[in-house]
Amino acid sequence: MISTRGRYAIRVMIDLAENEKDGRLPLKEIAERQGISKKYLEIIMKDLVAGGLVSGTSGKGGGYKLLRAPEDYPLGEVIELMEGSLATVACLEEGAPLCPRADECPTLPLWAEYDRLTHDFFYGKKLSDLVRGKKKTEQ
Repeated sequence: MISTRGRYAIRVMIDLAENEKDGRLPLKEIAERQGISKKYLEIIMKDLVAGGLVSGTSGKGGGYKLLRAPEDYPLGEVIELMEGSLATVACLEEGAPLCPRADECPTLPLWAEYDRLTHDFFYGKKLSDLVRGKKKTEQ
């Protein structure tokens, strides 16, 4: 299940993309537009900055902005930063030790296929796919 952290992070990234023409966006404005408490948003923004997805500056004229173009952000990257691995079972986690039952496990192909579908779905969707400003200009 994707938590509010993951869902809100995507909403914030969309907000940054839709309002990028305004330069750096103050946390307070993002929180008001998105209906997210400023305190909770501070935690999310700290993780997005630490993960290298956005930049943030404090002080007069400070705020947040995307570091890349919206089409350069796969949604899977945002979700994994906020939620951790998308792997469905521990044995398929990146860097997991080889399961001693892997060769005889009848369910491993099922989980591996599900993992591929999930990964490909979220990494195949870009932030730009969700940005309303882009959709308006294409119509």
